[in-house]
Amino acid sequence: MKIKNIIESQQFDRETLMELFKKTDDLIAGKYSGDELKGKVLCTLFYEPSTRTRLSFESAMLKLGGEVISTENAKEFSSAIKGESIEDTIRIISSYADSIVIRHYEDGTAAKAAAISSIPIINAGDGKGQHPTQSLLDLYTIYKECGRLDNLKIAMVGDLASGRTIRSLCYLLGKFKNIEIIFVSPDNLKISPDIKEYLLRKKIKFSEESDLNKILSFVDFIYMTRVQKERISFEDYTKAKGKYVINLDNFELIKHNTRILHPLPHVEEIELPISIEQKDPRVAYFRQARNGLYVRMALLLYLFEKF
Repeated sequence: MKIKNIIESQQFDRETLMELFKKTDDLIAGKYSGDELKGKVLCTLFYEPSTRTRLSFESAMLKLGGEVISTENAKEFSSAIKGESIEDTIRIISSYADSIVIRHYEDGTAAKAAAISSIPIINAGDGKGQHPTQSLLDLYTIYKECGRLDNLKIAMVGDLASGRTIRSLCYLLGKFKNIEIIFVSPDNLKISPDIKEYLLRKKIKFSEESDLNKILSFVDFIYMTRVQKERISFEDYTKAKGKYVINLDNFELIKHNTRILHPLPHVEEIELPISIEQKDPRVAYFRQARNGLYVRMALLLYLFEKF
């Protein structure tokens, strides 16, 4: 079934994922004219800060010949400050643009927007809910770095209670075979029960671990995340801050064919010299961010039925 709005990772089946990834490969290879979306307008409506997601969507649209209208702080610089509902905002913007990319601080806002919108809605992160386009670029990076999406061991590390990127990636990994996930987190920020229930239904093996160094040497991917200070209490932040860090002390525990991923920005949870970040192939998170541009180009072409 054709996807009309991108709200959650569960919408994608394996066939659609591979179709998107093939198109992404073509785009990276330069196989596009630059006018595929000429005459189309994308609105990026962001109620929370963003660097990579907003700019990569805007760049993707421009590279394909489309136009962009944008607000990077809609919480303060839109009629939301006057009390306008998200439904009314979406109704109005739907008459100005051909698609809306929305980021919001409340769970479920993207679905609420899709229910009222006359044009495609793309969820760019809603509260602690999901961030499906991030999980798509994460999965694409996994595919490109190791050449497969089955038979993988992946450690997910950090604030797993607040991390919408973790939630979305788990939903995608549930579509593949022989996946093992090791959740590494502080006791106060563990992965939520609904994700565990989903993985059990999908027969995905998972476990929880408190010692990061114990698992570094035998996983294929290490997905690091920051402690999300803005989404948790100060007490929870204080307990978790600096608990899990990749630095020079444990970096060499990581196999040479293992890759470190991160949705970025990274703060105290990765402390590696720039020379290592630039040259060591185990550091994949900047390649991951670059992939985001092309995955989002492919998504825009998919939504506008251009492939």
